[in-house]
Amino acid sequence: MDQSLTVFIIVAEQRNFTRAAEILHMTQPAVSNYIQTLERTLDTKLLERTNKYVRLNKAGDIVYHHAKEILSLYTRMENLLDDLKHTASGTLTIGSSFTYGEYILPHKIAKLLNVYPLLKPNIIIRNTNDIIDLMMQQQIDVGIIEGEMKNNKVNIKPFALDRLSIIVPSNHPLLAKKEIDPLELIEETWLVREEGSGTKEMQEKGFKQLGFTPKKIMEFGSTQVIKESIEAGLGISLLSHSAIRKELELGKLMVLDIEGFPITRNFSLVTPNVTFQTKASEVFKKLIINE
Repeated sequence: MDQSLTVFIIVAEQRNFTRAAEILHMTQPAVSNYIQTLERTLDTKLLERTNKYVRLNKAGDIVYHHAKEILSLYTRMENLLDDLKHTASGTLTIGSSFTYGEYILPHKIAKLLNVYPLLKPNIIIRNTNDIIDLMMQQQIDVGIIEGEMKNNKVNIKPFALDRLSIIVPSNHPLLAKKEIDPLELIEETWLVREEGSGTKEMQEKGFKQLGFTPKKIMEFGSTQVIKESIEAGLGISLLSHSAIRKELELGKLMVLDIEGFPITRNFSLVTPNVTFQTKASEVFKKLIINE
């Protein structure tokens, strides 16, 4: 594989020849030579250089994104060839949305490594939309998302159901009522996830089922922060049972018994539209789908 592409990517990401040289275990002149060779080969300048910074120009931005794809494809090819000779091993990059990635995936990875100890999982936790983007950019081998998503550029296959209920602090006054009118929740402060999150999508669906749009909303980028905020009395939320299992067992949070809840959504496996996948990806898919 052309070493100049690798060097160019590191320089572009570090924006500094000295730091790039340290990462690559090269001298700074050697790094400069690789960049100059690549620029001569492509017959265009790729970087803007001053005493203060190094940054991509328009041509460099194009080359950078394509170089990332080229190196990703080359690595995938090497892994597939290696799979023909060996058992599942090497790096497996898994992208997961927050609920599954933070509360379920660690247990799955532990089971996977018990059977395939040579695997080296690399976990990326992002919201659902970001996981789709990472798959299309070939930055992950397999993804797991929550909610209803369609995209003809990747394969999306539901494999499990998730339940979501209205979660309140353990001292909430409505817990003492046998029947709850949904409109009693309209004055509550609702704690919601950010746009692009699969949980935010389901929270909006929950509001439609309740028949109102909350007057007071606080937005968070993490389910863990929402759980802590509910416990602290800042508000209530619609959350996955997968995310609150421990808190329910300890009695720190409670499920509000209200008609129409819990509501459900899919956990779905996201894979690339390719003919071949690495053995590592295949064994992970089997673990997820067959359980």
